Amino acid sequence: MKRSTIAILVILAVLTLDQSLKVWVKLNMQLGQNFDILGSWFQIYFTENKGMAFGLTLGGDYGKLILSVFRIFAVGLMSWYVGRLVKEKASIGLIVSLSMIIAGALGNIIDSAFYGLLFSGSHHGVASFLPEHGGYAGFLYGSVVDMLYLPVYSGFLPEWLGGKYVEFFRPIFNIADVSITLGVVSIIVFQRSFFKEEAEIGELSPEIAKDSSDLPPNH
Repeated sequence: MKRSTIAILVILAVLTLDQSLKVWVKLNMQLGQNFDILGSWFQIYFTENKGMAFGLTLGGDYGKLILSVFRIFAVGLMSWYVGRLVKEKASIGLIVSLSMIIAGALGNIIDSAFYGLLFSGSHHGVASFLPEHGGYAGFLYGSVVDMLYLPVYSGFLPEWLGGKYVEFFRPIFNIADVSITLGVVSIIVFQRSFFKEEAEIGELSPEIAKDSSDLPPNH
């Protein structure tokens, strides 16, 4: 299978899973509603955020706009880089990892760009699609839908550690966030093999060009 086909399939698969779950949650749940998937430690918990992955935020309307524009620019830059790697026949693992990052960023860009236009708000009930009086926000000002909640442990610390109540893992996130995280972690963990292959391709290129120049013109 061609590297370009693999990259496209990865992006489409992540976007399909991410957007399908987000739309289902948006049209079937009210903000703050939750239900268990695997006991209380893995839940679907509907929340929205105006910022970055895992509920992190960048303050104010200008912060939201800057973040949306930055995401679009970053996706464009990474897409160009993946296209270059595909042409150079770079490591499939590196291409897949970068494609996962691109897909995750695109998934959250779609929320920010279009959900405010397409859906009503979810604060006072389940949202509706294409509401008669318009959506809850303008272009690029929509909120990102989050729903994956893994409070693996909750309880009080020992007194010698302060005795405070703690909960791990607290952030609520989505499939796009998972895709970005897995892509970044894969690049960090396998960077030696990923970039070794790319370096080897770069070293071979001059030799291939030299060999080609020695061939007869009509070859």
